[in-house]
Amino acid sequence: MAAFEVVVSGMDETLLPNARPEAQARRLAAAKATEVASAHPGAVVLAADTIVVYRGEMLGKPADAAEATAMLQKLRGRIHRVITGVAVVTPGHAHPRIAHVVSRVRMRAYADADIEDTIARGVPFDKAGGYGIQDPVLDPVQACDGCFCSVMGLPLWTVAALLRRAAIEVDTSAMPERCRSCPAPRP
Repeated sequence: MAAFEVVVSGMDETLLPNARPEAQARRLAAAKATEVASAHPGAVVLAADTIVVYRGEMLGKPADAAEATAMLQKLRGRIHRVITGVAVVTPGHAHPRIAHVVSRVRMRAYADADIEDTIARGVPFDKAGGYGIQDPVLDPVQACDGCFCSVMGLPLWTVAALLRRAAIEVDTSAMPERCRSCPAPRP
């Protein structure tokens, strides 16, 4: 197994108001990967970005408790889309390989007290839409049609496909079963 290092990019993740959500997620993932690759020549760099879309409105990471509350209230009991862009930069290639995954998520009808609790725990502030599908306390999601891992932030099957396209061998035998049923990535 190859060693890896987590490097946080300094990318401004501000969403562009008139761009399509799929383009936004792809653009941000590619920019993050390219930025980190420029500081780590010779490395294979993987980056991702997730955007939540409700009724055409793109929801990034909430800036504060008021924004987190508004997002979670807006999503409560409703369906929205989650779009995750993934980019891989390999040595000798100036342009990243990019794909994205789209999933439909139905939230459960959690109470205002649940929203207050999740904010008090600090959960929303590093997550698009202000929630984590994997949060066992809020347990926000009633159903997910698409890729669970993508909604969590990193669509493993898509990552494996992009790495294979870059001629990097990937062993998917230990991949969680739920990832095997994820939709194919969109190049």
